[in-house]
Amino acid sequence: MTKMNTDLLNTDLELLFYGYRAFTSLPDEMLSPLQLARVHHRILYFVGREAGLSVNALLAKLGTSKQALNRPLRELQEKGLILASTAQHDKRVKCLTLSQTGMDLEEKLSTSQRELLSRAFAKSPKSEAGWRTIMSILATAP
Repeated sequence: MTKMNTDLLNTDLELLFYGYRAFTSLPDEMLSPLQLARVHHRILYFVGREAGLSVNALLAKLGTSKQALNRPLRELQEKGLILASTAQHDKRVKCLTLSQTGMDLEEKLSTSQRELLSRAFAKSPKSEAGWRTIMSILATAP
């Protein structure tokens, strides 16, 4: 890797850090008074996209361990944001859904991020497809 290439990649890393900070700042502000964090938002997001999601499926989507998921999931349940029920096909499987309050919160959190992406894409419509390609590559990287 050349010095020039390293410098450009360092700039890209900084842009990614700053972009992520902008992407998460408003949801972080909304979560803070509820004593919740980004991990809670990720859980709400994925459960909200797929009602009845099993805990094991959620673990796979988040790429985390049961131990790491246990505390934030329990906190969301205690706050009445996520409901857990037994799957009809297998009593050992716990299925997760958002309560109405959980749906409202998830919608508020994710809408702020969708609006930010929408504004960014509107400023650079030719970059939108490239951005999606890069994010897809990063999302599936080992």
